[in-house]
Order: sequence, then structure tokens, then C-alpha cells
Amino acid sequence: MPDIADIKTAAPSGAPPPATAGARLSRRLPSDVATYLLLAVVAPVLLWFVLYPNIYVFIGSLIRQGRFTLANYAEFFSSSAEIEAVTTSILISIGSVILSGLIGVPLAFIFTRYDFPGRKIFGALASLPVLLPPLVGVIAFMFLYGESGIFTRSVQNLFGLSKPPFSLSGVWAILLVHAYSMYVYFYMFVSAGLERLSDVHSEAAASLGASRFYIFRRVTLPMLGPSLIGASLLVFMTSMASFSAPFVFGGGVRVLSIQILSSKLNGDLELALVETVVLASVSILFLFLLRWYEGKREYIAGTKGAAIARQRVRSPLLRYAIGVIGILLVIILLLPHLTIILISFVKDGAWTTQTLPPEYTLDNYLRLFADRQFSAPIKNSILMSLAATAANLVWGLVAAYLVARKRFFGRAAIEALLILPWALPGTVLALSLAETFSRNRFWAGQFVLVGTFWILPLAYFIRNIPLVVRAIQASFKQLDPALEDASANLGASWFYTMRRVVLPLVLPGALVGSLLALVTAVGEFVASIVIYTYNNRPISVEILSQLRQFNFGSAAAYGTFLIAIIAAMFLITQLLLRRDPSKGVVL
Repeated sequence: MPDIADIKTAAPSGAPPPATAGARLSRRLPSDVATYLLLAVVAPVLLWFVLYPNIYVFIGSLIRQGRFTLANYAEFFSSSAEIEAVTTSILISIGSVILSGLIGVPLAFIFTRYDFPGRKIFGALASLPVLLPPLVGVIAFMFLYGESGIFTRSVQNLFGLSKPPFSLSGVWAILLVHAYSMYVYFYMFVSAGLERLSDVHSEAAASLGASRFYIFRRVTLPMLGPSLIGASLLVFMTSMASFSAPFVFGGGVRVLSIQILSSKLNGDLELALVETVVLASVSILFLFLLRWYEGKREYIAGTKGAAIARQRVRSPLLRYAIGVIGILLVIILLLPHLTIILISFVKDGAWTTQTLPPEYTLDNYLRLFADRQFSAPIKNSILMSLAATAANLVWGLVAAYLVARKRFFGRAAIEALLILPWALPGTVLALSLAETFSRNRFWAGQFVLVGTFWILPLAYFIRNIPLVVRAIQASFKQLDPALEDASANLGASWFYTMRRVVLPLVLPGALVGSLLALVTAVGEFVASIVIYTYNNRPISVEILSQLRQFNFGSAAAYGTFLIAIIAAMFLITQLLLRRDPSKGVVL
């Protein structure tokens, strides 16, 4: 998941006047009392909304006709369709990791290790897929490379073919979409890892006669272990949870995320619960396997040596080749974005069999803001995302301070629960909330949220807990505890220290994490499609609804609006990070 790098700001001035030792002692909040107060805020949320729904789903998967039984699991594992769904999901996820790594890692080396004209521009453009929410990226590929897509029809007309030259469907289509949208995790993680490496180890190996390939394989690559493992985790989890690509391009391909929704819609909730448990188990198992592997190895990348200098490309032919490749890369990366923008001006129902849309209009955008029916999803997405992100920020500050500054019994369990939502696919999270909060049983800690406005903000809040908490934790790790002690020694109360010393220093990191959480929530689709209602439908669900009605222009207009929001949020994030030019963010 995203790692937020260090953010440094100047310590605020204006400390309170000195006080006597007795006054200082009376104004300081005892450490154990502070710990208990913080735990009282953090623990109930984690137990009630993170742990309890998943335990409830697991228990529900063991019940049939009111009795505990393993019959549901026996039915699942005896079904060839379910075994196929599990196998296909795992293979697609592993394939997505491999393909994303094969694209992202070389790009990271090219733009980090070599200097050539246009390097900064091309390096920035390599991050473009981040701006495409999952569903928007999928429909962009459909409009561009689908059987009736612009590129497909152009090739067909160019060569006079009687039918489209290819069909974007099946496992390879899902892998293609995943590779395009997920290689950016490897690119950003490995780029950040390379920036932190020094050339001491490489020079020492070279002085002993090691070849470049040997140095890469035995020196550089092992040091990039944490970056590669982090990116692999993120790609595998995202692929296992992927719903949009299998839904649109899967055809007859069975994956667990689709099976869960199908079982729920067909009324077979018992099977849906088993599928949910299996999907969550696979994701968590992969998380522990990689963490176990990472723990067995030591990664010491930082030394007192200078950072590795970029090698300037001096060959005119090679510089020309890099320029051509760079232009092609820009075109390939921009095509999905440009396609969505182009289609957003198409009149609904006007584009059928033509290669390019025959009619264009501004009506799609006018309806988004003038027609209440069309503007409702935008309003819903913004309000729900803001509510969830505000809760993430406030609660995340408390949770991050607790695990970063306090030592208490059960701290490891709290940290595990803080990262658990990251390991759970969106469909798992949504179904666990739907099953837990669909009835009023106050004695069991349950009340009706399903069908209300608040079920989706709750899902967004839980989903983004790891993102925001880790962002704030990164800031706390770089904040010297001596600053808090100095403030207390000058007579400041614990609350004054938090408000005037700690909070201003960690707020930039907290805002960066919150902005990234807001971006994630605005474009969220996987959990939304399971638990939305018509009155709180977000933009992503409305895009799918418009596609089903063949209103391509309206669907693309919503998609363009999402891209604009996400681009604005990332721009604000980068402006915040530039407060300390030496630091950055790894997404």
C-alpha cells in the first residue's frame, strides 16, 4: 500500500511561559490515562466495524438452516465452478503481478538511472494510469480496444478486414487491463527505492570484477526487496479484488469477486458468505507469505555514500531512439484518457457502428449539473467521500499517535487490525457490512445501516483506514519525541502540546494521506456495487448504469469528471509535498 515519505516543517513557536514543577506536573496528562483514553477511541471502532463484521461473516458461513455445519464449505469445494473461480482468481492475480513488474520495474530504472532529453516529462507521464479510477479505465479500454472500439475499427478499415481483427475478452483481456492500470505501483515503489540507494555497494562489487548483470542480480535487486514486495502485495490484492475488468471483459471467466455478487443477487447468501471467506483467506495468506519472506531477509540500502548518479545518454542514435520510444509511450498512456474525453462529447445513441462518433454535443456535461437526476450521483459521491475522509483524518490522527507513541498490552493486535482492511477485497468488506448491519439487534451490537445513506461512507472509512493511518505514522516516526518532552518541561499541558507542537508537524502528512483516501473513495466501485441503493448511488455505479442503457456519452462524461477530480487532488497532494522538496510520496 502507499508509503508516505517523511515530511518536515518548522516547529511552531510561541511556547507557554515557564511554570513551577508542581504546576507542570498537574497540567500533564498521565501517560497511562492518555493511553486508556486513546484506546477508548480507537479500539471500539476496530472491534466493532473491522473485526466484528468479518467474524460474523465467518460464523454465518458455518450456519445452514439455523445449525452449525460444514455443509456450505462442502458444497463450495465440491463445485467445479467455484474451484475454477478460486484458481482463475489466483492465476490472474499472479499474472498481473508478473506483467506489472515486467513493465514497471524497467521503466523505473530507465527514468531513475539515466538522464536524457524529456526524462522528467516522460517520467511523470508514466504515472498517468493513477488518474483512471478502475471502472473508468475499463470502459476506456472498451471504447478503444473493444470489438467495436475506435482502434479496433480503425485497424479493420485500414486493412479491409471483414470482421474485427481481435476481440478484447477473456483472461488475456483482464490481464491487459490490469497490467496497464497496476504497473504504476511497481514503477513508483521501485523508483522511490532506487532514489534511496547509494552507489557504494555497486562500486565495491564492480571493483571486485563483477559484471553489470551480476551487480544488478546480486546487489541492486536484493536491496529493492521491500519495494518489490510492497508493489507485489498491492497488485495482488488489487487484482484479487478486481471487479470492473472481469465484469466487463470476463465473458465466461469465473472469478471470486463476480461469484460473490452473483450469489448474493441470486439469493444464495450462504454460498456468498463462503466465497467471501475464501477470497479474504487467499488475500490474507498472500499478505502473510510475503511478510514472512520479507522478514527472513535483511535489507540495508542506506549508507553514507552518495546517491547513484544518473548516467547521461551520449549516443545520438540512442538518444533519438529514446525520444521515439518516449513519444510512443506518451501516446499509449494518453489514449485511454483522451478516448474518455472524446466519448464524453458524443450524443447518446448516435454512435453505433461507425469508427468515430458522428455527432458531438455539450449536453452530457450540461445534464451533469443542470439535471437533478444526473447531478445526484456527483453530489452523493462528494458528500460520502468527504464524510468518510473527515472521519479517517480525525480518527486516524488518534490511532496513529497511539501506535507510534504508546506502549501497551495488545498493541500488536491493534496494529494488525489497522492494516486488515487493506488485505480484504472490497466485495468482502461490503458483504460483511451488509450481513452485519442489516437488522436491529442492539444486544449483538447490530443496527440497520443497509439501505441508508451512511452504509457507503462507513465502507469508504474502513477501506481507507490503513492508508491514512500509515501516512500519519510516517510523520510521527520522523518527529523527535524530545519535542514533546521539551514542551512539557516548559509547562505545557498534554493537550496544548498536541495542539501547538505535534499537530502542526504531522498535519502535512495527514493531509496527504487524507487526500489520497478522498481520491480512492470518490472513484470506489467494488464495495459500492454490492451495498448501494438508488438514493445514495455514487458516480461509479451510475457510470455502469449509463453503460447498460448504451448512453456512452453520459457514462464518459461522468468518467471525465472523475478524472478531473482525481487529477486536482493529486496536484494538491504534490503541492503539499513540495513544502519539503527533498521528500516525496510513494503511491
